[in-house]
Amino acid sequence: MAVNWAERVSVFSSSPSRVLSGTTAEALLAELLRELRDDRASYSVKVLLLSPICEYPTLLCPSESAGEETALELMSVFTQCPPKHVQFRCHLLLALTSVLVCTSCVSNQSRASQDYLDLLLQVAQDTSDLQGDCALRLLRATACDCLRELEACSPGLLSQHLELLAGLRLREGSRLHQAYAGLHTLVLRNAVYQLTQEAGAGAEHLKALLGGNTTVAWEAGQNSGLIKNKDSMHLSSLILGPMHTTPTLQTGPDCKELRSVLSSLLEESYLLTPLCQASLLYRLTEVVAMVPGVPPSVFRAQLLRLLGTSEVSLLHATLLMKCAFTDSLFSAEDEAFILKRLVVLSQHPLLITSEKLFYMDCILHFPENRPISCSDGDESLPVLLTPRLASALLPTVFNDSATMLARLNLLSLVYLEEGEEGEGEESGGLAYLYEHLNSLLNIVEHGASREINVTFFRAAFLFLFYFNHVEHYANNLIEKLCKLYLRHTHLAPQLINLADQTQDKLPESSWAVGLLKALLQAITETSLTQLNLQDLSQHLKMLARMAEEGEIPQHSTLRFLSSVITQSSASLCMNGNWRLGNSLLGICRRLLNHPNLDSLLIPLADILQHLACNYGDTDIQDHARLYYTLLTTLSREKLVSVLAQGLREGGRQVKKRTLSSIMAESEGLTSTLTIHRMDKAVFRLVEAQSELNTETHATKDTDQNETVDGPDAALTAYRAQFEDPCFASDITLNYQLTHLTTSDSRFDQLFSIRLHITLTDDHYEELSDISVPCLFRERPTPKVRLRLKPRRPYPTVLQASAIFTSQDGLSWLTVLPDIHVSFQQVFKPPPVPSTWGRSDKLSLFEGLWDEVNSQTGEKDLVDCATSLFCCQLKEDALAALVEKHFLPFLLSDPADKEEFKVLFFLPPHSHVLLKIKSEEDAVHFNITTDSWQLLPHISSYLLTITTSQDVQE
Repeated sequence: MAVNWAERVSVFSSSPSRVLSGTTAEALLAELLRELRDDRASYSVKVLLLSPICEYPTLLCPSESAGEETALELMSVFTQCPPKHVQFRCHLLLALTSVLVCTSCVSNQSRASQDYLDLLLQVAQDTSDLQGDCALRLLRATACDCLRELEACSPGLLSQHLELLAGLRLREGSRLHQAYAGLHTLVLRNAVYQLTQEAGAGAEHLKALLGGNTTVAWEAGQNSGLIKNKDSMHLSSLILGPMHTTPTLQTGPDCKELRSVLSSLLEESYLLTPLCQASLLYRLTEVVAMVPGVPPSVFRAQLLRLLGTSEVSLLHATLLMKCAFTDSLFSAEDEAFILKRLVVLSQHPLLITSEKLFYMDCILHFPENRPISCSDGDESLPVLLTPRLASALLPTVFNDSATMLARLNLLSLVYLEEGEEGEGEESGGLAYLYEHLNSLLNIVEHGASREINVTFFRAAFLFLFYFNHVEHYANNLIEKLCKLYLRHTHLAPQLINLADQTQDKLPESSWAVGLLKALLQAITETSLTQLNLQDLSQHLKMLARMAEEGEIPQHSTLRFLSSVITQSSASLCMNGNWRLGNSLLGICRRLLNHPNLDSLLIPLADILQHLACNYGDTDIQDHARLYYTLLTTLSREKLVSVLAQGLREGGRQVKKRTLSSIMAESEGLTSTLTIHRMDKAVFRLVEAQSELNTETHATKDTDQNETVDGPDAALTAYRAQFEDPCFASDITLNYQLTHLTTSDSRFDQLFSIRLHITLTDDHYEELSDISVPCLFRERPTPKVRLRLKPRRPYPTVLQASAIFTSQDGLSWLTVLPDIHVSFQQVFKPPPVPSTWGRSDKLSLFEGLWDEVNSQTGEKDLVDCATSLFCCQLKEDALAALVEKHFLPFLLSDPADKEEFKVLFFLPPHSHVLLKIKSEEDAVHFNITTDSWQLLPHISSYLLTITTSQDVQE
């Protein structure tokens, strides 16, 4: 039974909806409750049965009535449970709390919730020692936690029991004192807040509340009950929000009872853990803030201990007290001491980074005795934070990124205030910050990690956010960023983002436009003879961003584009690279929206016409022709309307209008300019027969004159070829591009197919895109060659996608089925010199074999390994296997049936050697390789081909 329930509960916890699809919540709950009442079930199983009720109370009890019935059942189980089963009783209390709170029984003060509250109070007061202190203390601690949860979810629930809770706290001498103190403080805060919401409530009601006279306490609000939902939400915001919004209770100076309770709680606070102390201090701070009759000096005795604490939570509570009471509690000396302590802690070497950042955040939100502004939550410097005091927090390049940026932000505020006070923009502090920024830039310029690059650009944005008005530094930074970009063009996205963010956060500043202008000049003055494809791609990204700025003249951009597409030195962009062409068109498209289009008309039209006539990709030609037609046919207003895709007015999509001479209204310009995504593939790559298998072995049977003398000489001559790193470093796989039989007839004729191959691991180098002119269903399938350059010759899976144009002129994106590259597809014959005969190749085989076998395990050949594979094959089957699978790699004479010597070369520089011999018991495949990582793949390959051979025989 236990095992069955353990499995059912586990399945339910992992997927409740799947379990409830076969039954109802009511039936499952009834089964759980029936099992809980069963005396035959063990209590360990019953504890397990309570977990679904605790975790999914609203799922099993969808209504308040169901929750109340379930709670009554669980309370009945609790009453009948023997006291010695403390753990089960604790879990029962937790389940009851979850059910009553989540089904709104507590907030609606149902009968079951009142009975449960009485039960919890009874357990909390039970100090008898029936089963030992530890067991009873555990049950009382759980009851106390449940009471605190009920009060937190329904503030004011325990307000009538304040005197009882105070007595329990005072009488408790064990570790449970902390739980009672926390509960008492929470109930006291909620009760005082509830009084502030009652009209006419005053000192008498507060005194009655603390003394337990509930009749007097609540005579002003007999119908109020618990705090209403909207008031409860305000109470939550009171905890986290600014203290000056706290409601007050007008009691006059006579609050002896409340003062006595507060003093008692504060005197005992040192017994609590730091987190509980912080919570208690925060609650009591709210109480004192709500009752003006109690002076804040009640906390004075605690300040000496709090000001010297090393606990983050207690320091945070101290700052909250300062925010609430300012100079009513904290003197000027206290304020100066706290601020200096925050500065010291912000750089303390023994503290973790998160704590240091917290202390710096406290400095930026420091609650002052005489606040200048009342803007809550804004970062502002305290008056006492002078540049001299803040100099201890100057950022350095040795700080971690988060600390460096936080310090830079803080010091920027400090020196910004310093400049406003008249010490000048060229102050020493500002100069240091700019030098620090230069240091980061130098690190990035000499090649840095991605984290350092990101940190530098964030630091640059912070510096500009505060000091963009300092022209000397702002202009100097533009010059340095231009030089940085020319050396590291891959930083183009970061520079574009810096310009975007600066423009967004500082709309009145022209710095971003100045940066883009300077970058435009730097790019257009670049010599095209030294430009490679990667740099050109990044330049085009930058030019596309600059084309969006109406303030930047674009004549130099057009001259640069014209040079790129016309000069012979820039022929790299004329080879049909679709991405490069798309980048060129992206710039042209933005220029079509440029305010100064009239002055750009002729050179832009020349560029589009050249692309339409001469670019190597049909799709790019089509789009260039369309842009050229729009440019030369439409008026300025209609052109802007056509290109304004996605524009909405009054919640309705604006219709794009074009002239009837270009196309009909119904054709839809948007469809023509968009690449559509297909749900299903229409074609795939099918592996073609390998050229190795089509070679006849007759050309290798004629032995030539021996050109090397012995295995050592053969091995030396062979290894000398690999001094060229690119020698025999790739493999070519042959495929055919074929239609799928179920594809749509609309795609029987496809044009300008661009295949993009993506790797799924790092075993191979990235592959370039492949262009296929066309694919017709009725014509022979075109051949596609994949040139793979292995880093490690392992099996892999390639993901393929393609962009193509259909007969109707639309562009489509489709995902092809995955391409599986098997281990044997990487095999190549050894790349020996063309003058070598069979004897030379056998010498090479013996040289490699002897080297690996004689030196396996030595330091220089640590990757070498040997192995043995055995299988049952007849002599004829073995000969057939060799002829079918090993013939292109066979070095020994095929007529020699005694032993076959096979040598596989696996680019870039791995070898697998096989000596295959029939023994009495089995066929032995003796394996030698210079890369032990290949052994699992070799064994799997041999097992596959020998098994298929057995089946065939």
